[in-house]
Amino acid sequence: MTNSSHPDTHQVPFRPMRRIRQQLSEKETLNILESATSGVLCLLGDEGYPYGVPISHVYHDRHLYFHTALRGHKVDAIRKYPKASFTVITKDDIHPAEFTTYFTSVICFGRVRIIDDPDEKMAATRLLGHRFFKDDEEGLDKEIKKSHQAMHMIDFTIEHITGKEAIELTRMRKR
Repeated sequence: MTNSSHPDTHQVPFRPMRRIRQQLSEKETLNILESATSGVLCLLGDEGYPYGVPISHVYHDRHLYFHTALRGHKVDAIRKYPKASFTVITKDDIHPAEFTTYFTSVICFGRVRIIDDPDEKMAATRLLGHRFFKDDEEGLDKEIKKSHQAMHMIDFTIEHITGKEAIELTRMRKR
């Protein structure tokens, strides 16, 4: 996968994946990110402890968008330190006889920020809303009107992304 730099930083040298044979293509990785409905957002929390929170997302053009309450651990962590990671697991089939799990997963590294611009916030809110309620425009409009002022939208700009699958799945593909 490619590294895209954040406008406020120099190019970050991310580690290459150790098990390169298991790395998914960029297209496969983005398909997983687009089709998954949730993942774990990892931030630097209180006293430097990692803070991982399960959260619903929408992917759009190398950005992830999430909504959150106006106050709380997540908001404090984002304001304190903008670097984050986001992980999605879409396959997790346990194979006890083989002492392994057949998995597919994606991990993103990037920067998070609370969206301050009202137009950008509304666009991100609509993207997330359409992701989960695409057939109910009227209901989505009502929900946005009711809750938009009581929430933040978070933008996660992806700087580095990789997808990985179990070696057993890689071997099956090659057959």
